[in-house]
Amino acid sequence: MDMSRLSDLRTAEVAPVRHLIDGASCGASDGAEMDVISPLDGRVLTTMAKGTRDDATRAVAAARAAFEDRRWAGRAPAERKKVLLKWADLIEANALDLAVLGVRDNGTEIGMALKAEPLSAAATIRYYAEAIDKIAGEVAPTADGILGLVHREPAGVVAAIVPWNFPLMIGAWKLGPALAAGCSVVLKPAETASLTLVRIAELALDAGLPPGVLNVVCGEGAVVGDALAHSMDVDVLVFTGSGPTGRRLLEASARSNMKRVYLELGGKSPNVVFADAPDLREAAKVSAAGIFRNAGQVCVAGSRVLVERSIDEEFTTLLAEVAQGMKVGDPLDPATNAGAVNSLRQLQQNLAFVEEARGQGRTVLGGRRIHEDTGGYYMEPTIVTGVDPSDRIAQEEVFGPVLAVMPFDTEEEAVALANGTDFGLAAAVWTSDLSRAHRMVRRIRAGVVHVNTYGGTDLTVPLGGVKQSGNGHDKSLHAFDKYLDLKTAWIKLEP
Repeated sequence: MDMSRLSDLRTAEVAPVRHLIDGASCGASDGAEMDVISPLDGRVLTTMAKGTRDDATRAVAAARAAFEDRRWAGRAPAERKKVLLKWADLIEANALDLAVLGVRDNGTEIGMALKAEPLSAAATIRYYAEAIDKIAGEVAPTADGILGLVHREPAGVVAAIVPWNFPLMIGAWKLGPALAAGCSVVLKPAETASLTLVRIAELALDAGLPPGVLNVVCGEGAVVGDALAHSMDVDVLVFTGSGPTGRRLLEASARSNMKRVYLELGGKSPNVVFADAPDLREAAKVSAAGIFRNAGQVCVAGSRVLVERSIDEEFTTLLAEVAQGMKVGDPLDPATNAGAVNSLRQLQQNLAFVEEARGQGRTVLGGRRIHEDTGGYYMEPTIVTGVDPSDRIAQEEVFGPVLAVMPFDTEEEAVALANGTDFGLAAAVWTSDLSRAHRMVRRIRAGVVHVNTYGGTDLTVPLGGVKQSGNGHDKSLHAFDKYLDLKTAWIKLEP
């Protein structure tokens, strides 16, 4: 990493952020702006257009016009691929600038941000660019005299609402397959992490993406997101975020045009450690990273450790050693292991969960705000033991560096605890027993189950949830299912 360049980017002035609609940068229709607060120091980093319903409507109209005149959807898949590959190259060429800008905006430690944000986004866009000209229709097995064809066609206008924790990575999971499929998109970034998404949308234009195919409207979810959800001209809505917001989006779909809605709504993911785990110290190290990196602000974070009672004390001690050895602080310091909490509101929510656990008599290691003198939003890695499965900290997503630890005695009890929440996004199992590993993978209700590791899946496999963790899948070729419609052609042939 170029340290001198990193130092320059740390203090670089950030221009006010505006919407990108129909290929043009523009402010809010009423001129309103909102401050962008950096979680690194609590100061105003820049300002951002505060989108209105009219702005959202204009963006949808631009996307609709672009889709209907087929300026993008009508191009051969190989032509779309060329543009997307050039876009990926531009993102990669600007990776350090994008990573630092994102860190200043949302607080992720730079080591993780560089890999998980611009470099991940570039890889995702390349993956879907390379895939699109290899996805074909079908010829149906029909009787003589009939030709049955199944076409795969772009679904239309997509509204994508993206969260603040990994805006480029998660944004690319939506944009890559949607644009490769030939859809037009209106992107709504999170209020507290919009800067990098606006920038890569500008790079898409530089790569040759036609105006109107990708539009970005900044602002509040209650205004811009709600307008997109109620739009009669949006065909598909994709969202990553909270359960309450997901419910409102489903209701909006029912009240408008019954657009397809795909939701990834987070989790309360169990990390199950059996006494026969291959290496308890390694399991503790990986498990700690699985909840404390990015200050716990990861949808698949392993926020519950379920540990076999015979090793409960030993494993909890190992977890504590790892947590206490982590460097939490300035996310632009490459030596930092965990950066800032995204916002003061999120920090206060995290601390409230911990205080409630303390009030219930649970044992808490860590759990304090730190580095308050910087003005930034930093929190100690926190381990809560003595947790009852019914405690709120064991049932609800904190979305912070807070780990709930619970013992179990039998495999049956471990399964019951693992499945004992409303969520089902991710899970992990640590064991040397291959048969047990297969049984747990089958019995734990989650979209992904790791064995003897946590995290680290790539684009070749899907990510999606069950139960109240959502529906539909990001990543892998299965992501195309959200953005491609099936159309049957039934043709009577002349005898």
